[in-house]
Amino acid sequence: MVAAEVETEQIQLIKGDITLLEVDALVFYAQPNLELGSGFGTAISIRGGPAVKKELEGLGPIETGEAIVTGAGNLKASYIVHAVGPRFLEENTEEKLRTTILNTLKCAEEAGAKSIAFPPMGSGFYGIPLDLCSRLLVELVSGYLKTSANLTQAIVCVQDSREYEPFRKELSNVTGWRRG
Repeated sequence: MVAAEVETEQIQLIKGDITLLEVDALVFYAQPNLELGSGFGTAISIRGGPAVKKELEGLGPIETGEAIVTGAGNLKASYIVHAVGPRFLEENTEEKLRTTILNTLKCAEEAGAKSIAFPPMGSGFYGIPLDLCSRLLVELVSGYLKTSANLTQAIVCVQDSREYEPFRKELSNVTGWRRG
């Protein structure tokens, strides 16, 4: 595990399954229609139970850059932040991903979350480059934690070494970084 201390706040990088983490909020990179779909969405459906899907009924669609919060059902998290980000290198990808990350943090904070877990935002199925995702996520989360009234911990949860390395590199550039 790699951890970066940002003043009194903390960002951690771990390999694992985000749906198994004990955090206040976890982030799901959602489709505009808010259907859980396959992959990570299936894990949420199965582990979270029918309550998550039921709560999502009638809430979509939402626009790129927007995020909403639901309960997390039977997951260890209290909330899921469903964030719709850019897909497949569409126009203004960086600006849209920046907006998505910031709106995700705001939604989690408004829900009262103190800890939040992010996947590599859009870098899987939606084709967001890992270097862009890691740079923006570390930059924006570390900046947000410095001024947040509630959020004190963020976890970036990756699945493999391919995802891990770009985040490790970005975290090593954060002031106050330490290996955890």
